[in-house]
Amino acid sequence: MQLTQKEVDLLKDLSTQEKLCVDKYTRHSDCAKDPQLKSLFSEIAKMEKTHLTMITDMQNGNVPQGNGGGQYNPTFHPTYTMAETPEKQNDCYLCTDLLTAEKHASHLYDTCVFEFNDENARTCLNSIQGQEQNHGKLIYDYMKANSMQA
Repeated sequence: MQLTQKEVDLLKDLSTQEKLCVDKYTRHSDCAKDPQLKSLFSEIAKMEKTHLTMITDMQNGNVPQGNGGGQYNPTFHPTYTMAETPEKQNDCYLCTDLLTAEKHASHLYDTCVFEFNDENARTCLNSIQGQEQNHGKLIYDYMKANSMQA
């Protein structure tokens, strides 16, 4: 795949975003108090690493095949009550931070889908965007199950 300068620049932005997501999910997993949340963040970090690999492949001129890490759809059980505890406040902060990161990532992918010339590249980017939206939904679902407000 031959990339335009605009596509090169967009892939650089996506690479930076994915590196940041991998780092945030990994660090936030270490800081989370609830084991369910630790697991959620660890699983999403793995998917973000797959996204980063796919973006790197595209930067090298190859459109990757595959689904970018697949779907992860756990069922969350309430850990926290309505009461505000330091642990709940900590986990809510982590969720809010990552939900914001997912919104930004999804928006960036949305822009890229419209800017790439290669149809296979657009399909790949659109697939990753859908997964980024799913990550946000998973965080939202966790927060809802635990009476957290974003």
